[in-house]
Amino acid sequence: MTQRLILASNNAGKLKEFGDILAPLGFTLHAQGEFDVPEAEEPFATFVENALEKARHASRLTGLPALADDSGVCVNALGGAPGVWSARFAGEPKSDARNNQKLIADLEAHADKSAYYYCVLVYVRHADDPQPVIADGRWNGEIVAEARGTGGFGYDPHFFIPSLGKCTAELTPLEKNALSHRGQALRALVEKLK
Repeated sequence: MTQRLILASNNAGKLKEFGDILAPLGFTLHAQGEFDVPEAEEPFATFVENALEKARHASRLTGLPALADDSGVCVNALGGAPGVWSARFAGEPKSDARNNQKLIADLEAHADKSAYYYCVLVYVRHADDPQPVIADGRWNGEIVAEARGTGGFGYDPHFFIPSLGKCTAELTPLEKNALSHRGQALRALVEKLK
């Protein structure tokens, strides 16, 4: 028997990626938009608080279990920025191009270009679940000024993985999912859900 699970996102890529991995556990994943759930506010300064808020919001409005993620890039020389504000780093409206331009400009004066992608996943059985299941993942790299590759999204053209000699945008989706912060978090969550 399968159980419906709401993804607190309308991102088609995430829906497919998460759905493929969760299907063997008996979950059928649905985007929150299928239930007319608007995006939740993300007022907090931490990934885990924002993910929990999104999961509870989707569960509250649908009456179903929900899964949410919050993720971003954290740059050590910038004190962890853009962090939870990664998607809106250069302001509204959201723009990957403007976010990348701002990041490169802000980092120009710093010798330390080390950074990491971070992801938190939160699963709630119901909106008031006192024991949400939480998993996270971290992917280390560094920021490069010149964009490389055409895959991925967000900061991927500037997020360089020294051990691979490539930026994330140069990886195939399969390679990225095997290594990424989101892939790590999802595999950890699956282990906890088992």
